[in-house]
Amino acid sequence: MTNFSKIIFIFLLLMPLPALGALSNDSSGENSAGIIVRSEGYEEKINATSLEGWINNQPKLRINHNFHSEIENINSCRKNAWPCDLILTSANLIHLQKIDQATIDSQRISDFVEDLARKINKDPVNSKFKVENDRVIEFASSQDGIRLKIPESVLALEEAVQKLSAQLNEKNIIANLPLEKVAPAIRNGDGENLGIKTLIGEGVSNFSGSPKNRIFNIRVATERFNGVLIKPGEDFSFVSILGEVDGEHGYLPELVIKKDKTEPEFGGGICQVSTTAFRAAIYSGLKITARRNHAYPVHYYNPQGMDATVYVPRPDLRFLNNTPGYILIQTKIEGTILKFQFYGTDDGRKTEVKGPTILERNPDGSMKTTFAQIVLAKDGQEIINDVFNSSYDSPNKYPHPGQEPKLTKKPSGWSDGEWKKYKRENGL
Repeated sequence: MTNFSKIIFIFLLLMPLPALGALSNDSSGENSAGIIVRSEGYEEKINATSLEGWINNQPKLRINHNFHSEIENINSCRKNAWPCDLILTSANLIHLQKIDQATIDSQRISDFVEDLARKINKDPVNSKFKVENDRVIEFASSQDGIRLKIPESVLALEEAVQKLSAQLNEKNIIANLPLEKVAPAIRNGDGENLGIKTLIGEGVSNFSGSPKNRIFNIRVATERFNGVLIKPGEDFSFVSILGEVDGEHGYLPELVIKKDKTEPEFGGGICQVSTTAFRAAIYSGLKITARRNHAYPVHYYNPQGMDATVYVPRPDLRFLNNTPGYILIQTKIEGTILKFQFYGTDDGRKTEVKGPTILERNPDGSMKTTFAQIVLAKDGQEIINDVFNSSYDSPNKYPHPGQEPKLTKKPSGWSDGEWKKYKRENGL
């Protein structure tokens, strides 16, 4: 580097960047000029008050011949003498001025864009299919998703901040943020190429006797799974497809089993759906990767031992599509009978389910059960040999609303007469 180049380099280091200036003279910032962010129908104004958080002010030195230096030690750069010798002559040293140089905080803008993306982004929607007269037909069209381009959007906002600070009039700056389309995995017309040719397994359960809110929730949750496609090799997650469970997503309060009681909560009855899906996966010869039985036996899930409880975010029901093609889930409610039918490619596998068998049943309602899933390939080779053991507590440990757990021993301070009366009244 020549001495002249060094001089220019040091001069540029010491010269401040163009000042970003005050973004607003309005004390609140609400009515002043700002940046209007637009992207695919979304619009939001960022006022000057918020924009101030995007600006960093850092101290810099510059030479100002109209300024007498306020720096007491003008030889403060002796440790790195050659830049000072090149540009800070003795005449210039007394004109060093410290100023605040405004710079854009790119990280804060990036954080803003990341939050904005969560509002704007939309996942693609796959086509949904059903089987009619042994043919796969489409009943819901696919839709492209959209995704905000993060780096490009950050640059667009940085440019908008520069323009806003440089202008003399009070005018909003428009920042159009770019998007990209996200194609769905399954498009319209793909039904013939998915390998969905036959019924490979079915799960059935009976919710007879359920209260109306429970029946309502079963119908809402069941519809979430109708037409869902599972890719070959996919580890299917029931909770992921189910999504949020609350009043905003169409559920009503109904009894659910919690840690130490049974109480109303949005979505009570969804386990009827997960239990039925679990049975369909078992009889389809799929590999179960996550399943938990209920805390105590529930008569809706007879025969006991083939249930699967779920609760967002866990426990979850998961199983692997270990078939060569896609699996199409088709759901049906016929009276009080719920069915999950899995359609896919018949690769010749044979599935045998041994059980469920009750190993232990106790007077308090607790029990232990077991069943086995054995899957053989077309050539007779064993693919799966899994045993599902379930241990159920006594329902008395999970009282319903209005029920109090029964005492098993006399509390301290009770007389023998009080204890005898309590046992008589509670059938103990």
